[in-house]
Amino acid sequence: MTRYWIGVASHNHVQRGLKEGICQVCHGKPGPLKQMAAGDWLVYYSPTKEFGKAVPYRRFTAIGRVQAKAPYQFQMSADFCPWRRDVEYFAATEAAIEPLIEQLTFIRDKSKWGFPFRRGCFTIDRSDFQLIATTMGIEIEA
Repeated sequence: MTRYWIGVASHNHVQRGLKEGICQVCHGKPGPLKQMAAGDWLVYYSPTKEFGKAVPYRRFTAIGRVQAKAPYQFQMSADFCPWRRDVEYFAATEAAIEPLIEQLTFIRDKSKWGFPFRRGCFTIDRSDFQLIATTMGIEIEA
């Protein structure tokens, strides 16, 4: 059964992942990546423009499908070897979250809409994913 995921990362980190055709979540932890399956969908939400800076961005910034290759580690630096998963990304338009908040069911308390994103990576219902994808200009098959 296809699952629909949200990953949370700064815009600049998402852009790097787009170029490399990979995703990393939760600061390189393997857990969520091992739960993903080939054919699952992933959309990235970027709360900030740059990692480590508090400049808000608040957009869905990338969308793609998880590929069959199992999660793997990649040595990014001498002391950082995060887990990755290959993703086929699609050309999409970034979408601000604010116009979608009232419609997204995974956001239960609309006054604290940012709370779910603190998990870093989580599944959502197909209907929520479809709303985000359509807003980004992507049609997913039934």
